[in-house]
Amino acid sequence: MKKNDRTKAKTPKGFLFSAVEAAIKKPGRKDLALICSEKEAVMSGMFTTNTVKAAPVKLDMKRIKAGKGQAIIVNSGNANACSGKQGAKDAAEMTGLIAGGLKLDQGAVYVCSTGVIGTPMPMDRIRGKVPELLRGLGTGTIHDVAAAIMTTDTFSKVVTKKIKVGNKTGTITGICKGAGMICPHMATMLCFIVTDLKVAKTALDKALRGAVENSFNRITIDGDMSTNDTVLIMANGMAGNEVIRESSGAFKTFVSALSGITHELSRLIVMDGEGATKIVEIEVKNAWNKLDAEKAASAIANSLLVKTALYGNDANWGRIMAALGYSGTAIREDKTDISFGKVKLVKNGIATGKDKEATAVLKKKELRITVDLHIGKASSKVLTCDLTEAYVRINAEYRT
Repeated sequence: MKKNDRTKAKTPKGFLFSAVEAAIKKPGRKDLALICSEKEAVMSGMFTTNTVKAAPVKLDMKRIKAGKGQAIIVNSGNANACSGKQGAKDAAEMTGLIAGGLKLDQGAVYVCSTGVIGTPMPMDRIRGKVPELLRGLGTGTIHDVAAAIMTTDTFSKVVTKKIKVGNKTGTITGICKGAGMICPHMATMLCFIVTDLKVAKTALDKALRGAVENSFNRITIDGDMSTNDTVLIMANGMAGNEVIRESSGAFKTFVSALSGITHELSRLIVMDGEGATKIVEIEVKNAWNKLDAEKAASAIANSLLVKTALYGNDANWGRIMAALGYSGTAIREDKTDISFGKVKLVKNGIATGKDKEATAVLKKKELRITVDLHIGKASSKVLTCDLTEAYVRINAEYRT
């Protein structure tokens, strides 16, 4: 199965899609897209915790308080971030154009942008393409939208699951984009999830928070947090099921399916890390508490020295030990074990002499590094990737 063909399953009932080429950054690809529900949907969202937030993020954070919506317009190529009062006007105008065309209240339309920071939005091009975007609504697919929101991604990311709720079958489909500037602490760069299930607002909020916490908040590519990170979920209820509430028997089933989608999407992001050649799971076990486990795993996963050693197939466990030492985690060097796959490279802080075996593990495309601190019972996992020359080249040339 090819990366960009992971699902061709039918999308949820009542959602329409469109994508067009607006040449926002450069011509040659679709870069303006629209997701629309045929009826008003319950909505939840999570956003970047970066103090510097893009204009679309600020607008969406206000509108999501209503807990409902019907359409999302999204563009790639320009982040509409650090764009001042004009950026805010541009974000609002984009939603206004869609609202006017679909005869919706403007508050029912959300906007997301991704791309270069600090460059004015080419609103003349966007205005000129919105009529085509609206005419094409329903002729496009969610795969078209997933492709249109890519920036440095090398493949589109789409995951679909179906679940039974009573005697009804519902569908959940998620798409995302992200390959660099990934260290979210909320969601990912852009993620849109649509479902035809009927879900109460409080239940949707809780399910989304849990799914994000255990997936997108557990990945890192380069330790950089975007100004535009957004995840939005729309539930239009057109599957006809009994409403899912936190007290419903179906709530756990819904949570499991949603978490499965965000987990798969998060893995695809790391797999597509800019210039990456391998995906690596860092697991810290038996830490004093959960926070310590998370700090330790994140320090290792974000260490440039660790990531370059991974690329070079160098089983340099000293870099891992150093990251543990500055992570702020309670550790005992003389109790710490480090394993690459099933190869225990360090026992009680001392090398076991199995560098050759550990190097063989490092040559795999997917691997796990396990750190056992032996001082508590808490654990944490983070997905990361290696750091290569290609990452430097991609980002050195990003604006050109």
